Amino acid sequence: MKMSLQALIFDVDGTLADTERDGHRVAFNQAFADAGLDWHWDVATYGKLLAVTGGKERMKYYVEQFRPDYQKPADFEEMVVALHAAKTDHYTALMQEARIPLRPGVERLLREAREAGLRLAIATTTTPANVSALLASTLGQEGESWFEVIGAGDIVPAKKPAPDIYDYVLGQMKLGPSACIAFEDSENGILSSRGAGLQTVVTVNDYTRDHDFTGATIVLDTLGEPDLPSTVLQGGGINGNTYVNLAVLHRLYASA
Repeated sequence: MKMSLQALIFDVDGTLADTERDGHRVAFNQAFADAGLDWHWDVATYGKLLAVTGGKERMKYYVEQFRPDYQKPADFEEMVVALHAAKTDHYTALMQEARIPLRPGVERLLREAREAGLRLAIATTTTPANVSALLASTLGQEGESWFEVIGAGDIVPAKKPAPDIYDYVLGQMKLGPSACIAFEDSENGILSSRGAGLQTVVTVNDYTRDHDFTGATIVLDTLGEPDLPSTVLQGGGINGNTYVNLAVLHRLYASA
């Protein structure tokens, strides 16, 4: 007999909030300018760079694929680490200005889950500092404590689409994948969550709308709100509901 749903595990960038275009991209460009680099990631370029997970990895990919003219200094690896640290500082400052809200339905669903006693966790490739900044700016200083485990950054060597970050979170929670639902927004994300054996709810954004979400339990535009209906893009409907709540999740979980 199938066990009951016990935990929800969330990706961060693009899933909890639309942080990529107006958060991370802007912070990267600020760090590049501070360092005197002529690198600038416009919206379209950043969309292409999102094929690579991890900020340090993304910068290396940019140099390799977009800037063959750039002469790497001898300390290029150290430079990338320093740029990434500077970018994180800029991103944290943006978050402190509360410029980026949570996506529709996210806070509502988190509160419902907490009230119902479901366990919450995060599985992301972004840095712990970025996660803390987002949660504090949107949920308040206690927001981070809502999540039992926060798997983030370089805590595992292989980033998404590898399943390692989800395997780490499941191990910390001492749960099997069949007890959980993951929330993702991208193809790399669902490859990671499904690779760890997790049912996955996908909410797309402008950067990921055309990704391949094979294996998703359901794909929607957002989780929705009572006054802002969500649209199902792939998978079964949500049985007359206009937004994703715990009742919908329990039905999706039971039917998968």
